[in-house]
Parts: sequence; C-alpha cells; structure tokens
Amino acid sequence: VTGASFFVFSGALKSSSGYLAKSSIVEDGVMVQITAENMDSLRQALREMKDFTISCGKVDAEDPQEHVRIQWVEDDKNFSKG
Repeated sequence: VTGASFFVFSGALKSSSGYLAKSSIVEDGVMVQITAENMDSLRQALREMKDFTISCGKVDAEDPQEHVRIQWVEDDKNFSKG
C-alpha cells in the first residue's frame, strides 16, 4: 500500500506497448499510465462514484505486478479540519 499526495492518470499508453498499465512514483505522488480505452472506463467510474481497479504490468505476465485501486469511502468531515 502506498499513500500519495496526488495522482496523475495519463491515457496516452499505447496498446502496442505490451503493458496493461504502468505506475511510477513522481515526487510525493503517483503517475499511472493507462490506455485510452481504460481512461474512458475510469472517467465513467468516477462520474458514477464507483470503485475502479487498474492492473499494472506486462500483458503476457501470469499475474499483474501491481494494482491501483480507487475506492470511494464515507466522507470524514473531521479530516484535516482547520
């Protein structure tokens, strides 16, 4: 599990790259490169406030190396108050 100050999602990953998706740490955040098709699915999940999982790694790998999970949780209004 990695905590991050921000996330960047890039839909510029080409299907021919051989990757499902790529993730990397950028300063104190995380950048996730995904295909345009996966970006469309991510946008739809965000609009509908649904959880979404991105599997990262090579297409031909047995198991994906990493998972980026976007999870909606209850609103905690007391977080970072002040």
